[in-house]
Amino acid sequence: MADSRTAELSAIGVSIWLDDLSRERIESGSLQKLIDERNVVGVTTNPTIFASALAKGNAYDAVVAELAAKGTSVHDAVFEITTSDVADGCDIFAPVYAASNGVDGRVSIEVEPGLAHDAAGTIAQAEQLWAKVSKPNAMIKIPATVEGLEAITATIAKGISVNVTLIFSLDRHKAVIDAYLSGLEQAQAAGIDLSTIESVASFFVSRVDTEIDKRLEVIGTDAALALKSRAGIANAQLAYQLFEQEFASDRAQALLAAGANKQRPLWASTGVKDPALPDTLYVTELAVAGVVNTMPEKTLEATFDHAPLHGDAVTGSYADAQKVLDELAAVGVDYDDVTALLEKEGVEKFIVSWGELLDTVAAALEAAK
Repeated sequence: MADSRTAELSAIGVSIWLDDLSRERIESGSLQKLIDERNVVGVTTNPTIFASALAKGNAYDAVVAELAAKGTSVHDAVFEITTSDVADGCDIFAPVYAASNGVDGRVSIEVEPGLAHDAAGTIAQAEQLWAKVSKPNAMIKIPATVEGLEAITATIAKGISVNVTLIFSLDRHKAVIDAYLSGLEQAQAAGIDLSTIESVASFFVSRVDTEIDKRLEVIGTDAALALKSRAGIANAQLAYQLFEQEFASDRAQALLAAGANKQRPLWASTGVKDPALPDTLYVTELAVAGVVNTMPEKTLEATFDHAPLHGDAVTGSYADAQKVLDELAAVGVDYDDVTALLEKEGVEKFIVSWGELLDTVAAALEAAK
């Protein structure tokens, strides 16, 4: 019997990753404590997380003063600070990485969001970040834009592990899996050991509910309102079905036989945004073997404290999940429009956060002179 709910979730086969990283968290021992006491086996970061970390506290004062004394540019300072945090995070997770044969113990760092529609720029920066962090358990985050698909293939082909982010639709998830398999095929042709390459496909959950629920309220019928807060989970359940189907294909099986790893689904955006919903909804209802759930600390603590886990909540749910999407279409919700909007907004939000990060570091560098 698992001795905590996070241990129970891990026993189901869910890898718990923390959606947060900061210098303070690294130096205070907070990150190690979450590994020891909350079954955390990985970390994801994004521009918003780094902007928040840099904006509060004084954990970065010393490094900022050092960079300012060297006359470091704002962009270079951001690069140095974020890659340093990620490298140190990788060191903390090294025992987890070793114990899991490289499956977990991963720390993700994202390419600049302004490159989301620039395949060549993304590929170049992915290589730059990978070389700078220089840890085998790092992952480079690349958004699942159309241009990002090309970058995913090229980056995987170089033997670099990739966390594909901002996936909202099933069609795009399928294209992401195809991009991963294409990258593996190219890596194999280049003689790269496929077993060293890991990838996750970050499928966003709560943002889907937030947008669709807004539209259902505007429609306002009983049939529409009955579908509130059901789309995000149904969409993710069908993403898991797609994952199972695609990795059962002859193409994928041949790569797996050659040592490749499956590209695991990662449930992102799992903090509940509607206060009327259970705060662990996107954890308990998406528990299934072979996935990652990356959680903000608030969701992690709620899961540890009171998540009503009931085993595998995904396998066998596919017919009901498809029915939800069919009913959404029937009441007038345009799924393709929703997912396209969410991708566009996701990129835009990260660009804003990146700007805030640059402004924060610029102000800190100026103050340190």
